[in-house]
Formats: sequence, C-alpha cells, structure tokens
Amino acid sequence: MISFAAPWAFLLLPLPVLVYRFAPPHREKSSSIRIPFFRHVAKAAGIEPKSGSIIPHRPTLQTVVVVLIWLVLVTALARPEKLADPIVIEKSARDVVLALDISGSMDQRDFQSTDGAPKQRLAAVKDVMRTFIAERQGDRMALIIFGTRAFVQAPFTEDLNSLNGFLDQTQVGMAGPNTALGDAIGLGIRTFESSEVDQRLMIVLSDGADTSSRMTPVNASAIAAEKRVAIYTIGVGDPNASGEDRVDLDALKAIAERTGGQYFFASNEAALAQTYQRIDEQNPRIVETQSYRPRESLAHYPLLAALLLMLGSSSGLYIARRRRGHS
Repeated sequence: MISFAAPWAFLLLPLPVLVYRFAPPHREKSSSIRIPFFRHVAKAAGIEPKSGSIIPHRPTLQTVVVVLIWLVLVTALARPEKLADPIVIEKSARDVVLALDISGSMDQRDFQSTDGAPKQRLAAVKDVMRTFIAERQGDRMALIIFGTRAFVQAPFTEDLNSLNGFLDQTQVGMAGPNTALGDAIGLGIRTFESSEVDQRLMIVLSDGADTSSRMTPVNASAIAAEKRVAIYTIGVGDPNASGEDRVDLDALKAIAERTGGQYFFASNEAALAQTYQRIDEQNPRIVETQSYRPRESLAHYPLLAALLLMLGSSSGLYIARRRRGHS
C-alpha cells in the first residue's frame, strides 16, 4: 500500500499556472541598429514594420517535459511511502518482584517432593519458581534474595531465561544465616521505583521470623500499601519450631492483609505449586497492545525521474542547437 506522509504538498500543483496567469511577464531589452533608410529596406523586403515585444514560444515537447518535472517534484515533496503489514507488540502492564528467603533454615530437608521423597526447602522452592517464571512470558520480573541482608539478585527484566539462571546460582546462606524480612520488602519497594506500570506485585517467600531487619515488616508493608504494591506472602517453614527457625505466620498474614494481597502456607512441593497457581489466577495478566506499520520512503524514485527528465531535456536542446548551428 502506498501513502503520502505530506499530501498537502499536492496543493502546490497549480502554482505554475497561477504564476503564469497573474505574474507580470519577464521583459528583456535587446540592442538594435537604427538606420535612416529602414522603411525603404522593409518595403523592399515586403515586411510591414511593427512596434512591440517579441514573445518566444516554447516547443510543445519541452512544455510537456517541464510539466512532468513539476509533477514528479511535487510528488517527491509529498513523501510517498510504502506501508508494510501492521506489526502488533504486546507489552505487559504488570511488574513482579520475587523475594526469596535463603537463610540457613532453608537448608533443612523437610519438604516432600511430588514423589514423597524428602527434599531441601530451597531446592523445592527453586523448582516451583522456575516453572512460575517460565510461564510469565511478557512480564517484567525481578529477583531479591534475603538472609541477614537483602540483595537484588536480578533487576527487572523480560529475559526470563536469564532470571532463571540467576535463580539457579542462588544458594543457602549466601546472604547470611538470619532473616531480614522487612529489609527485603523495603528493597522490593525501591526496586519498583523504576516501574511505570499500575499493577505491581511482590511475592515474598520466607521460612523464618524477622530477626535482623533495620525496618520492621509492619512498617515496610505500610509503605508498600502507599506505593500501591500488593504483597503475596508464602510461608514454607515450621510454625511449631523455636527461634529463628519458626516461621512467623502472623507477620506474613499482616503483611499480605495490609497491602491488599493474600497469605499462603505450603508444607510440600505440590502445595507450593498450587500456591503460585492461585496467585496467578487472582492476578490475571494485563497487556498493553501497540501496533505500528513499517514505512519505506519512496521519495527517491520521483526525484530520480525528475533528474532524468532534466538531463534528457537539456541533452535534447543541446543537440537541436548543434544541428541548427551546422545547417
């Protein structure tokens, strides 16, 4: 399909006619010889002398060439373009931050895999998270790990394969043996500062109580609510344990309720997979659709035609003059 980026340029087409019709003609004076017996010469030649100007006439072919040159120049000025088929781009309107507890207690092998065998907590969580991440095609996701301190393991990215690669590199204790739940939420809020979408989702998975945060989980969740960040919390530890090994279910529930999210508890790999599935069902993906049509400029073709017409016309005039000069 051919279109014109500046179709208003065709309004210039009648401009030469208007100039020809309303502009004063070009006058050019020429030298002449005045002789006293001019009338006798004219009478002898059978010519009747007249006063006035001489208007040269352009050959018809030259007029046609000039008109064609003007047409193609105006066409080039209108910027003809070739439109390709529309290309549709879907951009997710949801950003997701995954906050993963990798404190020392995540090394315990009290999680049941799908076949009933005991499994390390972190290994089970990573297996489920890999599937969850792989199914989020189009979403931007970030990964935060926390132990004694919280760190951004992977900033927001749409390259989910690389995100899974960062997840595979995560090991128990690499962020310290304790649990800084509040700091992890605070770091997630700062991560969302670069987000320009409305749907902001944070999934926090922890198996222990907050023991080393500089910001309490309650304060962090209050700030998250102000920033319109919904937090879904998942407890995977033992609520009957003691000390840091006891998962603080009340804190996880309070965090989720304060931010408009939801709390879940998973005691085995199958329950954890169902938890992530329920979170996805409750937060359907929002997509912003953008489409555009690639444009290829064709203005160089009428410009080339105008150049060829001018060269051809000039060559024709030159040849005609040479022939008249030899005759």
